[in-house]
Amino acid sequence: MEKTEFLKSGELSKYAGVNSETLRYYERKGLLDEPKRSSAGYRQYPPDAVKRIRFIKSAQSLGFSLKEILELLNLRVSGGKQKCEKVRKRTEVKIQEVEKKIEDLQSVRRSLSKLLVACATNNKTGDCPVLESMEDVSL
Repeated sequence: MEKTEFLKSGELSKYAGVNSETLRYYERKGLLDEPKRSSAGYRQYPPDAVKRIRFIKSAQSLGFSLKEILELLNLRVSGGKQKCEKVRKRTEVKIQEVEKKIEDLQSVRRSLSKLLVACATNNKTGDCPVLESMEDVSL
């Protein structure tokens, strides 16, 4: 990336690995400041916007929601002395959420495995234990 005062949407998209619609979406969500406009109306992003978008994408890959990422970005800018402690607590909560999702997925896997065994041992051609179990579930 060349050293410039600003980046156009296409350049920022390329360097940050997202599309232009993602940039506008991040602007609407408050994750990315609305850029200045050139006299021709082109969006002009500061070069550090690349780093910010990469932060957002990295945080998303760790399971943080856009709302949580906005909170992290705000802490990053103005967290003061308590910044690291606040981030640590948010990370602990995220770990608990991930552990709960893992437990839920393991439960789903166990249920599917039982259905698969039932399906393999079913000699009736007209009845399918997997489909029947889905029909029998009350919502």
